[in-house]
Amino acid sequence: MSQLACNALPPRNILVKRRQVLSRELKNLGVDGLLVTDILNVRYLTGFTGSSAQLLVTRNELILMSDTRYTTQIEIECGDLTVDIRTAKEPVLTQVARQVELAGICQLGVESESMTRLFYSQLAEKLPKIALVDTNALILNQRAIKDAFEISMIRQSLKVAEKAISVTIAELTESQTEVEIARNLEYSIRKFGGEGCAFEPIVAVGPHAALPHARPTQVCVTDWPFLLIDWGAKFNGYASDLTRIFVTGKISAKLKRVYECVLTAQQLAIQQIRPGRKTGEIDLIARTAIEEAGFGKYFGHGLGHGFGLQIHEQPRLAPNDHTELKAGMVVTVEPGIYLPDWGGVRIEDDILVTPSGYEILSGLTRELEACTVDMLA
Repeated sequence: MSQLACNALPPRNILVKRRQVLSRELKNLGVDGLLVTDILNVRYLTGFTGSSAQLLVTRNELILMSDTRYTTQIEIECGDLTVDIRTAKEPVLTQVARQVELAGICQLGVESESMTRLFYSQLAEKLPKIALVDTNALILNQRAIKDAFEISMIRQSLKVAEKAISVTIAELTESQTEVEIARNLEYSIRKFGGEGCAFEPIVAVGPHAALPHARPTQVCVTDWPFLLIDWGAKFNGYASDLTRIFVTGKISAKLKRVYECVLTAQQLAIQQIRPGRKTGEIDLIARTAIEEAGFGKYFGHGLGHGFGLQIHEQPRLAPNDHTELKAGMVVTVEPGIYLPDWGGVRIEDDILVTPSGYEILSGLTRELEACTVDMLA
């Protein structure tokens, strides 16, 4: 997989459409400008992959503000934008205030959650005649519905993640620890073209798997007959998120019972995903199946979440969440049962909401017998 493919920029027509959608939302809110300070939102609207920039969205143009470190990169990635490059002598606050004033903005939308309280207060002081309006969820809600480019990147991320886990498990030895497995997994992700892990992998042997967000330790893979791995790759900025149980010993009756319960709950929930359904309804389907099997108190977290440029995005599949599913949303479905002193079982797949229903993007088997591992000595 080429480096160029892993650094592909969104096509211009995709970026234009994203900006048009945002422009309509800003008009509906009655603000005549938006200061984008969340760097991932900047990337979403411009294609800029650097780590420091602010974007001023007005009714007539987009002004990308950064510093001299990124002059050439911005020329390559964002040639269609108005650009303001500051030198080391000009503070960020001064640059931002100058552009806002030049744009003649009266009401400025801001992403207050992505700026410090000090910056917010200084900006308000610097622009006393301009009303600052919180618009924190505006672009995040727009990002919840993936476009064709984003879905393509997520598919590539999944391919990398699935190749990486296949190699990692094929090379599993009896002496490996959770930490070593996690390191091997990250190496394989990079070897197959990923930028790295989408998050720190969860590799948990036996009772350690009863911790939904367990961190890898020096526990050896042979200390218990099964392990849980929750991992994802990052490809061109986009994440994937999967969880599987791998059996290194004998499949006990208890493991089979718990696993089948989780798998049934996941399948029932996935089958009901389609535009118009509420996220809380999908969560309830899986939760009810687990409760009816007698494991209700051992499933405490939400059923799933959206992801994309971040590993946790909108929407959330959780109790009492009433978000309506829409075509283009990509979510995880990951029910789990966690039994103290024994272990945990979670099965996670990535699902695309299609106009007529759903598509399971991940292709790994979910059959317990097929997850049995023959370890190398």
